[in-house]
Order: sequence, then C-alpha cells, then structure tokens
Amino acid sequence: MTQTDSKFADSDQSSCNQPSASGVLQDVHISPLLMEDFLELARENTEKDLETCGVLGAFLEHGTYYVTTLIIPKQESTSSSCEALKEEEFFAIQNERSLFPVGWIHTHPSQSCFMSSIDLHTHFSYQAMVPEAFAIVMAPTDQSRSYGIFRLSDPGGMSVLKECEESGFHPHGEPADGSPIYEHCANVFTNTNLSKYGLRY
Repeated sequence: MTQTDSKFADSDQSSCNQPSASGVLQDVHISPLLMEDFLELARENTEKDLETCGVLGAFLEHGTYYVTTLIIPKQESTSSSCEALKEEEFFAIQNERSLFPVGWIHTHPSQSCFMSSIDLHTHFSYQAMVPEAFAIVMAPTDQSRSYGIFRLSDPGGMSVLKECEESGFHPHGEPADGSPIYEHCANVFTNTNLSKYGLRY
C-alpha cells in the first residue's frame, strides 16, 4: 500500500466520471481508518480463527475512485475461507448509492499475507467488472507483512483464472506471458483526508 498526502483530485483534471476503457488503471484512494476499523470488526472472528470479509464501494470523481463504503455481508467462514452470501443485497446497496464495486477486504487470521486459489477466483469476478478492482488481505499474525493490496496481473493472471474451472484449493499454472498470477497494486493509495465512509451490515 502506498502512502499519499494528496487531497481529492483537482477539479480541472481532464476526465469524465466514467471508468477507463484505455487499459490504463485509474487511481484509487482508501482511508487507512477503514482498514483499521475492519480489523477491529473482525476481531471476534479472528480470535476464533475464522476469516471475515467485506465489500468495498467507491465513487468516481475526475478520474479517481474514492472508497466511501464498507459493507459487511452475511457470510460463512472457516479458518481458510470466507464466502459472502446474498450478493444481491450488497450489490443493491452499491447501486442505490451509484457506487462502483472496486474490491473486497478479508482477513487471514492465522495465515500469512497472500492470495489463495479461492481468493483469486473470488477476485476474478471483481476485476472482470472493474479493471481497478483490488483485494486487501489483512494478516494480523504475519510478522513480515500485516496487510497487502493485490490484483490479478492483466492479461496474464486474468487469462489463467478465466480458463480455470476448478474449485476449492488447487494450484494454478503460470501465466503464458511470464508474469506473476497476481501482484501488488501500484494505483491504490491510502488517503488520510478520506476519513468519512459508510458502514453497512
């Protein structure tokens, strides 16, 4: 995650409020408080070694996405997986607020900070909808990296996941272009000025 002190995008930035179709990723800003609050909300599950997941909604202004909403959906969890239930409910919330589904956040209560094969398949659906979509992994017990912000490499990782029909935990082949299957996001910034966001259950 990259730190930034910049405020909201300048109003003279030459971009309409539409997703990019050029293949160039638009910037995403997210409050670090959102991640801290999510970890606190997940603490009870974390202490039980159960994963917790949340969905992130953002508005698009002058070519930049601003994450303003964290939705905690109904979910089923194990120590190594978390599945959101009744997706139509949180998509309805995002549609009501004209928000883009720019990503999701989940915990690894006792594992290291990485994207599992199940995580990759979950994220594929987000990135297929919004190219800027990202996955935040919060790993409080990982001494080397307590969180990570990831995306599938494109086109490499996206192609691998598009062709994969397996479920559960399973290995994936390397992308044909030699890229890693997923990577750290270079276009996602923490923005301390973006302190207000909504929380929905």
